[in-house]
Order: sequence, then C-alpha cells, then structure tokens
Amino acid sequence: SEVIDGILQAYHFAKADPFRATTHNKGIMNAISAIAIACGQDWRAIESGAHSYASHERVYGSLTHWESDDDGNLIGSIELPMAVGLVGGAVRVHPAAQANVALLGITTADELAKVMAAAGLVQNLGALRALATVGIQAGHMKLHVRNMAVTAGAEGEEVDTVAARLRAQGGRITQKAVEEELAKLRSE
Repeated sequence: SEVIDGILQAYHFAKADPFRATTHNKGIMNAISAIAIACGQDWRAIESGAHSYASHERVYGSLTHWESDDDGNLIGSIELPMAVGLVGGAVRVHPAAQANVALLGITTADELAKVMAAAGLVQNLGALRALATVGIQAGHMKLHVRNMAVTAGAEGEEVDTVAARLRAQGGRITQKAVEEELAKLRSE
C-alpha cells in the first residue's frame, strides 16, 4: 500500500541520514524514557546506552528496522541495550514505580525491557506513519490549534469548531485569533 511504501521511505531516510536518524531515535526514546521514569529506572543511562548503540557501526543510525515481506506486510523490529532492573533502586522504594510495574503485570527485568522496546517500536511506527501520510508538522499543528482553543476557554464542540475554522482560513494562527474566533462563534 502507499502508506507502507511511505513508511519504508521515511525509515530508509533515517537509516541513510544521521541527522534524520537523530530525530527518528528521539521519538523512540520518548516512549522508552517515559516508561523508564514511571517504573523507577535510570532513564539517563538507558538513553545514553541507546544513543551509543545507534553509533555502533561508526555512523549514527536507526534503532529500528522496517521492511515488507513477500505479501506486502510491514515488519518492524528494534534492537538496543536496555539496562533495567526490578530488584533494587527506586523501583523497590518508590510507591508509584511499584504501582506502575504492577500495572504492567511484569515480574522480570527482561519483561520490562521488552515492554519498553515495544513501546519504542510502536512510537516509531506512529511517527513514520505520520510522516508518510499527513506529516508530523500537520499533525502537531492540528493538536496545537485545539490546545490554543482550550486555553481560550472553548469547551466541548467549540474546540473542534474553532480549530477547524482557523485551519480553513490558513495563515498564521495566534492566540488572539483563536480568542476572536471563539467570541465570533459564541455570538452566532
């Protein structure tokens, strides 16, 4: 499909260009680091290890690998070191870390590492899909306009209506423009 082809093109760009790979891997690590922090892990060590591993072939590259099989199915994998543990450290003394580990239903460091790696892979798939379809910028801007509408006081359906109207107008969207559009909507 076109989406799979686009995902593969975006992946190959990250594989070929170390600057694109940096952003590519940053997104992966956003997911992994969030789980690491929530589960009482040393996220800085995990980040450092991942970025060092991304350079193990002497050029900074992607932590993920994407390809399609003979039937056209997308296949993704991720490989990186994951220095995690469940025996000591914050996970044993911090109630929130204990609760998050229990919520995940895991009992071993290996399971935690796999959950974290899977989250990184899925995060990467989402980012590549966004690049292959509407684009990251468009997706972020759509969300940003909605957040601006909420900040202006929009509620319920007003949020989407104000955001849609401003996007349809094109051009630069400011907080003042959002507030004015909300006032206009409420006066109708």
